[in-house]
Amino acid sequence: MKIGVISDTHGLLRPEAVTALGGVEQILHAGDIGSGEILEQLNLIAPVTAVRGNIDMGKAWALSLPDRVELKLLNWTLLLLHDASEVVISEGHPQVDLVVSGHSHKPRWQQEGPMRWLNPGSAGRRRFSLPVTLALLDLNDQKISVEMVDLQT
Repeated sequence: MKIGVISDTHGLLRPEAVTALGGVEQILHAGDIGSGEILEQLNLIAPVTAVRGNIDMGKAWALSLPDRVELKLLNWTLLLLHDASEVVISEGHPQVDLVVSGHSHKPRWQQEGPMRWLNPGSAGRRRFSLPVTLALLDLNDQKISVEMVDLQT
């Protein structure tokens, strides 16, 4: 299963992002979307699951978006939210295999024990000297693979 993961578009959907997301089965947007039009454009590529980011708060188009979503894809449990610092894993919480977040604009793919952390970076306007990226997630029953895609090569 191929999934596009994007975050921090801030109202800008680059043509390079549209090209990179071609052929994905689903898109996850980890917040700071910037406008409802971004979600409409992404939905033309594949079904979108999105969460609100801090810049989306209080906007009429974003009121129906959740702050976090737990997804079951194949054998994996994913937690999608904007800011990874808000993740609290406790003994009573169901096992999460992958946390998908945005907010920092810094691409991250890391495994800590049984849990994996993915931040696709920012696909919108460049912030400071950080790269402009998104991620392609490839899931099968046994493995999660991630490819970071640089949108400004």
